[in-house]
Amino acid sequence: MDLNRIFTNQRTGKSVATEASRTDYQRDFDRIIFSAAFRRLQNKTQVFPLPGSVFVHNRLTHSLEVSSVGRSLGSAAGEFIFNNFGKELSPESQSFYQHNLQNVIAAACLCHDVGNPAFGHSGEDAIASYFEKNESGLKEKFSPKEWADLVNFEGNANAIRVLTHQQNGKDDGGTQLTHSTLASIAKYPCEAVAKDKASIHRKKFGFFQNEKDTFLRIAESVQMLQDADEPTAFRRHPFVWLVEAADDICYNIIDMEDAHRLGIVSTSDCENLFFELIKSENKSTGRVEDKLAALGNANERISYLRAKVINALINKSIALYESNFESILNGSLNRSLLDIYKDGNRSLQEIESFSREKIYNHKAVVEIENAGYNVMYELLDHFIPPILKTADKRKSYDKMALKLLPQQFLYENGTDYQKVLGVVDFVSGMTDNFATDIYRKIKGIEIGMTM
Repeated sequence: MDLNRIFTNQRTGKSVATEASRTDYQRDFDRIIFSAAFRRLQNKTQVFPLPGSVFVHNRLTHSLEVSSVGRSLGSAAGEFIFNNFGKELSPESQSFYQHNLQNVIAAACLCHDVGNPAFGHSGEDAIASYFEKNESGLKEKFSPKEWADLVNFEGNANAIRVLTHQQNGKDDGGTQLTHSTLASIAKYPCEAVAKDKASIHRKKFGFFQNEKDTFLRIAESVQMLQDADEPTAFRRHPFVWLVEAADDICYNIIDMEDAHRLGIVSTSDCENLFFELIKSENKSTGRVEDKLAALGNANERISYLRAKVINALINKSIALYESNFESILNGSLNRSLLDIYKDGNRSLQEIESFSREKIYNHKAVVEIENAGYNVMYELLDHFIPPILKTADKRKSYDKMALKLLPQQFLYENGTDYQKVLGVVDFVSGMTDNFATDIYRKIKGIEIGMTM
């Protein structure tokens, strides 16, 4: 890929570049911060849903932290590209890599989770399972590619829709971000029927059929390498690796810190795991040990170690990005940066293994995941059958159900696929609390006049 042609300030919709004190890529960051989709992340599950009085991370705080790490990675990567390929770069490109790559990565990290539904991965599973379990009555209404979108519902693909789709009564182009930022979140730049777990860029899928033309324009404008024409698939954009690394660093480490704050993981276990990773990257740990000796508060000790671990992983990720840069540019790298890191360092493997055993399978987490799955499934079952009926076939209860759908999600003149995507937009955009509240009301568990 030509480093002069893999970025652009072209936006979705009809928005045009303007003279301003902010660059177009800084404007991306600000647009995301003030968007409703980003704001709703404050009540969407990260790992521990609705944790009560103990504050731990939600999708919003996670995204802010990922963005902070991403900015550091983008800055270092931009410096590397400028220093090593500066003679091949145009003046505009030199300025971009020196000053704006970090803004692109920070903005992409900020919005990488906006397509995730309530209740984390169990919410994604519920949406996909709804269509799979009702195949006999639904599949015939959609084309094979449209059906593949629904039975494989994916938060990554939904993020592209959330950020680019024009809802009823709203502006063209969605949030109207630059194609550079949107390409940077496309971990799986292929359509659903092109999924292939053997390839890192096809393990899942990255855009719905409804947004396929939009994605093709994005891919063309940033010169993404096409992997296949039918079904459509592209190789990852080089910036994706930085966004992915920032996300991997944060959830691997911060989930452990949250579990410690909730009493699920002991202080000694957490300290030992973090310290071993620090020691594996820096044999001289005297300063770290001195700092720990001066800290008597357990949470403060873990926070200090967490910061040191994240810094170590940022440095290692950049080193791996640089050493694998040629294969990243030609699209042949088939592993994430942190997966490569784990080959030579078992410390992160041990943290992941410990997290799966002690955190992600903890009874409180599994109980909420089960409840969340049922909430999301039942909400879809309340809205999808009525929306697929023609107006003359709808009973009074169908009409009552559809009155709960906000106008921006109603596509009465659209295809069945577009109508269903409108419902999925509504349900997947809900926060954990709102989804639970609507579920309780439509099931008659809670009846009242609250507004």
